[in-house]
Amino acid sequence: MTVKTKKLFASAALVLAAIQTYAQTGGGATGINAATSSLTSYVDPVSTLTLAIGAVVGIIGGVRVYIKWNSGDQDINKELMGWMGSCIFLVLVSVVIKAFFGV
Repeated sequence: MTVKTKKLFASAALVLAAIQTYAQTGGGATGINAATSSLTSYVDPVSTLTLAIGAVVGIIGGVRVYIKWNSGDQDINKELMGWMGSCIFLVLVSVVIKAFFGV
């Protein structure tokens, strides 16, 4: 064997030894479980916040539709459908978030 191939084998052995020393036992399952529990702890507050935003949007939409109705506007149906659609969307987002994370 030449000196060059001996150096190549020696450096390859050192690299493999270094890789073995930094390997984790458990496959990183501990980190994944910690991230999952941390993420699921945020589901309830986010869901409650979404419902609160939906309630505020619903109240504002109701007031705007009432004002348009009293002023005699003709496009009340379009305004009503837009506000109601946004409220229904926010409620459904809250339910889907809880269902997605199994809370």
